[in-house]
Amino acid sequence: MTTPPTDEKKYWLDDKRNVCKIIWTLVVVCAGLFVADAFYHKHPYFAAESWFGFYALYGFIMCVGLVLAAKFMRTILMRDEDYYDGGDE
Repeated sequence: MTTPPTDEKKYWLDDKRNVCKIIWTLVVVCAGLFVADAFYHKHPYFAAESWFGFYALYGFIMCVGLVLAAKFMRTILMRDEDYYDGGDE
């Protein structure tokens, strides 16, 4: 069975190949920046800042931490679906 054609406009991100191209471009850029960390002189304030790839690893760990913190906060702050309806039924 094929789906009938629709008159919906097709955007360039609707194509999975374009999404894969963006993801792989981001992976290559991030890997390049990670490798570039070895080719410049650092002036660290703390000893850990002189480790190879410190800022990449720190950024990744903090990003994961923010996502996990947001998931935890969601359980505390989440309201019922009809919370803002007022309750004057």
